Amino acid sequence: MSQEEKEKLFHTQLVKYGVRYEKAARAASILASGKSEEVFSEEEKQLVTEVCQQWLIGHKRHKQIVSSWTRIKS
Repeated sequence: MSQEEKEKLFHTQLVKYGVRYEKAARAASILASGKSEEVFSEEEKQLVTEVCQQWLIGHKRHKQIVSSWTRIKS
């Protein structure tokens, strides 16, 4: 998978679960770069950590909604 494809995938998933478009784009670029976390600047580390936390909250919320909906439909 090319870097551009990885970046698009990361960006799509981040936005899907509630991360703002611009932040998701910056974080996706960092994540898709292939650089080791050790060489990230402090700003990059902070941004990626923040964005991943936002993604996790949105992902958990989505799973809860789907689970509730599935129980209601049954």
